[in-house]
Amino acid sequence: MQRDLGDRVYGGLVGALAAASTLLLLAPTLVVLIISLTSGMTLKFPPPSWSLRWYVELFRSPEILAPALTSLRVASCTTLFSAVLGSAAALGIFNSRSRLARLLDALFMSPMVLPAMAFSLSLLLVFNVIGLRLSFWTLVLGHTIVCVPFVIRMVGAAVQQLDPTLVTCSLSLGASRWYTFRRITLPLIRRGITAGSLVAFLSSFDNVPVSLFLADARTEVLPIKLWAILEGSLDVRVAAVSGVIVVITLLGLVCAEALGGLSRSFGKPSP
Repeated sequence: MQRDLGDRVYGGLVGALAAASTLLLLAPTLVVLIISLTSGMTLKFPPPSWSLRWYVELFRSPEILAPALTSLRVASCTTLFSAVLGSAAALGIFNSRSRLARLLDALFMSPMVLPAMAFSLSLLLVFNVIGLRLSFWTLVLGHTIVCVPFVIRMVGAAVQQLDPTLVTCSLSLGASRWYTFRRITLPLIRRGITAGSLVAFLSSFDNVPVSLFLADARTEVLPIKLWAILEGSLDVRVAAVSGVIVVITLLGLVCAEALGGLSRSFGKPSP
């Protein structure tokens, strides 16, 4: 009887903490979504009345659409490079048990450990020392460096679930390494690549520190533009942009789950 009571109390405490944590995580997003539906002229919560006027106004604003398209281009290029480099690195690191592989793993993860501002400033100084002028591609390079670790972790999880005997059998039957990779390894880790690419895209699209230091005067990205707008006024279009990003992120996660079955992939070992 006492044990059942203790289990119920423990379950209640855990449930209450989980609910409080969930509310703490979701509250800022919900507040922004609610504010974006205001009919007022400033960011005010709760809104005086409801309207979609700021979403309509958003798509009529070239000063926001142009940086959004630039961010989309940067994020797309970053995702492509991160997927290729991160997948190759994950295959090399997680298929090896040498100390060099562990050292390389720590090296690739360093951008996630270092403070974002300090890392971005250091990267700017490196570009200055080697004489590389800031441009669209330096921004893509900086984003790629900070996004590759996400792909490595996601693909690494898929590689660790990969049965090595499948590769061994393919090679022993006369298949080349490229054929084995293309027909066996790649299909089995594609969900990890999909998940890593999605996280890399989202991380690049709204990255502020790297964009702040490595973007040139002609490459204006959306996060920096929104920051500049908020410094001058409480423009409701900023909340509308945030609402669009939240909706796109949720749709991306749903599509990734429907197409790739990411939760099933990482929830149990691959067959």
